Amino acid sequence: MSPRHAPRRNSPGRPSRQGGRPMTGGQVGGPRRAPSREKEGLGGEQVEGRHAVLELLKARRRPIHRIYVADAQDPSDVLDAIEREAQRQRVPVQVVSMARLDREARTESHQGVMAIASRLETVSLDELLENPNPFLLVCDGVTDPRNLGAMLRSADGAGVTGVVVPRHRSARISPTVTKTAAGAVEYLTFCDVGGIPTAIDQLNKSGVLTVGLAGESDASLYDLDLGSTPVALVVGSEEKGLAPLTRKRCEAVVSIPQLGKISSLNAGVAVSVAAFEVARQRSLTKR
Repeated sequence: MSPRHAPRRNSPGRPSRQGGRPMTGGQVGGPRRAPSREKEGLGGEQVEGRHAVLELLKARRRPIHRIYVADAQDPSDVLDAIEREAQRQRVPVQVVSMARLDREARTESHQGVMAIASRLETVSLDELLENPNPFLLVCDGVTDPRNLGAMLRSADGAGVTGVVVPRHRSARISPTVTKTAAGAVEYLTFCDVGGIPTAIDQLNKSGVLTVGLAGESDASLYDLDLGSTPVALVVGSEEKGLAPLTRKRCEAVVSIPQLGKISSLNAGVAVSVAAFEVARQRSLTKR
């Protein structure tokens, strides 16, 4: 019987609710303060949720320090896969009480699994542009972690080659982001920049078509040729949309035509629709 499926009790070799090795990263005790991007980087150190942790293991792109699994869980193929892969990579797995995971988790549903890993690394914009046909997602002030996670999941599915985020006034890659993205963050390449308008200038000069998404625009996304050129989709904040200077720098500002009564799509949904339109046109170009 696997330890996590055993009855919940204290025994030799199993930590009690109060005992056991403390979780790393300064997570134990006291209120959490919002981390500084300058000090903490992009984030991503704490990964919660079964699929997010499994993809963290499978990607093998960054060191994993420890995995915490709650005891007394029902049998699960995903949990078994996590344990097998962790054993294969010699990543320590610690069985803890569900109550302890509840205390330490930063998402609403950690699904009984949490991992502590090294932070996500970033590359320069020049490195993203080394791709001969880049397809980029530029996030200008996206602060809702669920929206960002949804965008990243869609970005991976649509074949985005790089994600550009600002160092300030944006969501970090928090546990909520990684869980919502369902492991997509492990396969995407990130670039954090000091200013989005400056980054868009560089993209324009490099021959990348920068396309701002704005629900109020009269121009349609579907009128653009997105299949035969490098593309960067630019999305603004959930409340204010594209910042004025960002909007001004984009070569095209378009909306997604809608037939209903609601005037605009959720930012995460808009990115998904636009990203898969780029993917669709690119697939037609390859034929």
